[in-house]
Amino acid sequence: MEQTRDLWRSLGLGDDELAVYEVLLGTTQHEDRMELARSLDMTSRRLDVSLTQLKIYGFVRSSSADGLLPVAVNPTTAIRNQIHLRRAQLLDASSELEVLTASVDRLAAEVLGRAAPPRGAGIETVRGQQAISERVTALLTSAQTEVSLLDRPPYARSAPDGVPTPLAVGDLVRRGVRVRVVVDRTGLEFPGRARGLGELAEQGVEIRVAPDLPTKLITVDRQVTLLPPNDVADPSQAAVVATDSLLSNALVPLFEEIWERALPIGAGGTDAVTDEDAELLTMLAAGLKDEAIARRLDLHVHTVRRRISRLMASLSAETRFQAGIQAARRGRLSS
Repeated sequence: MEQTRDLWRSLGLGDDELAVYEVLLGTTQHEDRMELARSLDMTSRRLDVSLTQLKIYGFVRSSSADGLLPVAVNPTTAIRNQIHLRRAQLLDASSELEVLTASVDRLAAEVLGRAAPPRGAGIETVRGQQAISERVTALLTSAQTEVSLLDRPPYARSAPDGVPTPLAVGDLVRRGVRVRVVVDRTGLEFPGRARGLGELAEQGVEIRVAPDLPTKLITVDRQVTLLPPNDVADPSQAAVVATDSLLSNALVPLFEEIWERALPIGAGGTDAVTDEDAELLTMLAAGLKDEAIARRLDLHVHTVRRRISRLMASLSAETRFQAGIQAARRGRLSS
């Protein structure tokens, strides 16, 4: 019963509105609002408020004759109209976020094109690999409550074997800062990258994977955002540090939208799997194909498929992608 009431409330109808609506749908006719209010043991004011709410949400319509009570709309029609309206609103919101996502690089390019940003604009450019690295370190060190990152190739530094240097954020978690990272799916194609991210997840870093990230991004305490250049090794490239409210108010919602759509790849748990299986499951959750996984793990593709089949059975998963999702949700991606 309470669940049904919650559903009606989500459609805009509280207890009063629902009571009025049910009476209007019934066979008993009422001559005017005063008689209807008496039958419901309501004051005229409460009845007027309820009728107004019902009209706003499309559950009643005005009578063709003046002075008569509103006419109840068939509930199937009214509810479906509400669903169509909500769907249209969600599509509009999604379209706005898509436009925002597509505009990130353009906004950054416009800022980078200004040799001398206006004084006090809250926009700063940082040039050179060392200067950018120092600024990133300073920003992360200054974090008090949270750090949000979008991480995608190309990476600024690599170990001799080609493995990108892991994100240096584990110490932030240890001092109580919430760290959320969305990694571009292509980043998992680097050998050892998935395992390194799994280790960060064990330390408390919240990590998700998404395809086609629009930009790299670091936001500290929702107040300062740094947009690294695509290629830090290129001395002509520059990073943008934004404290301007226009950019900050755009980039923080951008991260949140990507975060909501991304897939979690790691979590702590008591029912853990081996390091190798954790890395394999992480790649499944990221949507990598068997051949790509085999190359990353330096195994024959048939061996990979046998291990996937075994893991699917242990997770009661019907598809390989589902196995990755279930493993993430059950906290089985730690080593």
